[in-house]
Amino acid sequence: MNLRMRSRALKAASLAMAGLLLSSCGLSSGSSLPLAVEPGIIQPVPELEGQTITVGSKNFTEQLIMGYLGEFALAAAGANVRDLSSIQGSTTARNALTSNQIDILWDYTGTSWVNYNGNNNPIPDARAQFEAVKKQDLERNGVAWTAIDYQVDNTYTFSVNQDAAKRLGVEKVSDIPRVMAEHPEDATFCVDTEFASRNDGLPGVEQAYGFKTDPSKVKVLTEGAIYQATAQGTCTFGEVFTTDGRIQSLNLKLLADDKQFFPRYNIGVTLRDEMLKRYPQLTQVFAPVSERLTNQELMKLNAQVDVEGRDPADVARDWMAEQGLIKIPGQG
Repeated sequence: MNLRMRSRALKAASLAMAGLLLSSCGLSSGSSLPLAVEPGIIQPVPELEGQTITVGSKNFTEQLIMGYLGEFALAAAGANVRDLSSIQGSTTARNALTSNQIDILWDYTGTSWVNYNGNNNPIPDARAQFEAVKKQDLERNGVAWTAIDYQVDNTYTFSVNQDAAKRLGVEKVSDIPRVMAEHPEDATFCVDTEFASRNDGLPGVEQAYGFKTDPSKVKVLTEGAIYQATAQGTCTFGEVFTTDGRIQSLNLKLLADDKQFFPRYNIGVTLRDEMLKRYPQLTQVFAPVSERLTNQELMKLNAQVDVEGRDPADVARDWMAEQGLIKIPGQG
């Protein structure tokens, strides 16, 4: 890891620790924008000129990238941006938003529907799911949604390596009970901490698909370690995000969620309703980003970080420049 990457990794770690202190000491005050940008398609917005806006993100690759995309968009629009990325855990990040410690958080409709609002039954249709989340979040929590991206659905599923796929004949999640019955030695799972306990994670999958894992065969790993462990056969079934770039680089096979258990995880901008009312122009700032992002695009961006080792801020700024959304100073 080079010095630049190491310094940002240390920053991410320190901010993640700050997230753990939310309830007692509050999050850290944040830092300034890591890289400079100039307006492109996203032009200065007079109402945002000089206004300080704090952008947060959760502590995994895609969220770091999305957070920086939001920061660079706001900077191009003329806002004074504070960076509070890499907050530990979805609930902590959401609490930071509702308690005024951050102003902007790209989030997922499924996470809000199940985890923040406590619904057990996801809505399979993406637009219907978004409308339900938008209404409920506003009424219950004073949280508004804007710049929704229906082209990105970063939902969960399980993956297997190609050897396991052929040897066990698995194509879909409903094949797991058969594998557990016929090949109990292969009924091993790698999941992260949140997935192990979330309603839209392992407990819900077990209930929906009619199986029960042996706790001794469930390994709880960091999100990033799951992909390599699955590729190497440390576990047969690995929990993954469908937009993760390591799926392609490690040649993993995704299992179809044939019972449509997992919610839609379309991504959008969340902010307090009073802030969106004060600055309705924020929608026009973020909309061009959402319009250009797809699952494939996001998978490529994630791979640049997780596979190639690039810095999330560099990846985000380069992509925005390629799309013409912003300009990089000195590059015309």
